[in-house]
Amino acid sequence: MKAQVIEQFGEATEFKTVDLPIPEVIPNHVLIRVLATSVNPVDYKIRGGIVPDIAPDFPAVLHGDVAGIIEKVGEGVNNFQPGDEVYGCAGGVKGMGGALAEYMLADAALIAKKPKSLNMPQAAALPLVSITAWEGLIQRAQIRSGQTVLIYGGTGGVGHIAVQLAKSRGAKVYATVSNSQKAEIARQLGADEVINYRKQSVESFVNQHTDGKGFDIVFDTVGDDNLQNAFQAAALNGIVISTVSLSTQDLTLLHVKGLSLHLVFMLIPMLHNLGRSNHGEILTKLAQLVDEGKIRPLLDSKSFKFNQIADAHHYAELGKAVGKVTLVV
Repeated sequence: MKAQVIEQFGEATEFKTVDLPIPEVIPNHVLIRVLATSVNPVDYKIRGGIVPDIAPDFPAVLHGDVAGIIEKVGEGVNNFQPGDEVYGCAGGVKGMGGALAEYMLADAALIAKKPKSLNMPQAAALPLVSITAWEGLIQRAQIRSGQTVLIYGGTGGVGHIAVQLAKSRGAKVYATVSNSQKAEIARQLGADEVINYRKQSVESFVNQHTDGKGFDIVFDTVGDDNLQNAFQAAALNGIVISTVSLSTQDLTLLHVKGLSLHLVFMLIPMLHNLGRSNHGEILTKLAQLVDEGKIRPLLDSKSFKFNQIADAHHYAELGKAVGKVTLVV
């Protein structure tokens, strides 16, 4: 099979097309004929050598997100059969081949049947970001109807799903954005109020929207020092969720406000073979929400072919994409 691989860490130009053996099907796994994938920040961080400890062995086939058709099923797989259209985040990290190839071997626990209402690129845009948002809002924060939820990065990968998930659970949703174009997108996704963080301080919008009390749940998808803003925006005894907290922080506000902090790292089941079925179950529930019209992926207007992988990574790293960057076979 044809695959896009890297043989060392570096820039996006490190990708090269090679021939690799089609993976052998093993018990409890399926072989997927890959039709689409999407770019997540972890993909270009692995490629760039920023997180070498979680990288696959060279020559490395990257990318976790996949949408495609099952070609073969292994012993012990009873819930899928050849011909099923599926999606998932199922590889591209240490010990697991990724989706930048014509075929991908995937643990059946990590995938689900694709939403019927989506095409392959749309489905491939969902898994990593949706699982992350679901784990944070539903499994960790246990979001309830009537709560106020502030989502930093309301049109980002995780953020745009978090906005819709929170809305589907009956929360009042506030989303931060950087410009008027993204503000309109956030409203279309279901945000009740949109905040331009470049024009308004945390203190100002907390006073405006909560009478100074703060938000019940704050979902930080920005990380680094923005965690301090999240602590400031949270209500007393509130909940802060972060997906990017590889930093040193002052926990004073966390303490004096009695906050709970939840850190979500959705790759743990893949890296440690721990609780993988949770991801398949999330994706199954997500597909139902998608087909009910409650969740939709936001895709950037630019789409790439697999042999344009270097261009896709470069474009995603620029940070100018509005929505997920996808690749199709």
